[in-house]
Amino acid sequence: MKKLLITALLVGTFSLSYAQSDYYNDYRRSISDVNWQTVIADLLLSKTQANEIYALNDRYDNYNSWNKVYVHNPDRWREDRYTEMERILGREKYLKFKNKYYKGQNPVAVYNRNKNNDKRYKHMDKKVKVHKSKHGNGHH
Repeated sequence: MKKLLITALLVGTFSLSYAQSDYYNDYRRSISDVNWQTVIADLLLSKTQANEIYALNDRYDNYNSWNKVYVHNPDRWREDRYTEMERILGREKYLKFKNKYYKGQNPVAVYNRNKNNDKRYKHMDKKVKVHKSKHGNGHH
């Protein structure tokens, strides 16, 4: 019985830390998936703005530093990061950035959607689509 309890505790701890690292991986991708030199050139950013972008990108250079801030609310990184981006770029340039890199969608929503793409529920998605098409609701 004791082994079962220990296993349950370990599994619980692991799944919690795995979810936390998923958020961190999204955070890292929000930096690594963008060529910041191109962004800086395209948006004609000043040296100060460029330096602030690089400082923002370097703010949490490892999981532990990121986790200290977001341990209780890992979702908050998106809001924090993109609010800061908007402050650095200014509203107009931020909208250009958003349109080019996130097709006009709020980056917070883009990364939020990624979080909801849980593989365990993929099969249910297909069932829902089949169900809709049977009833002639072809539009989303």
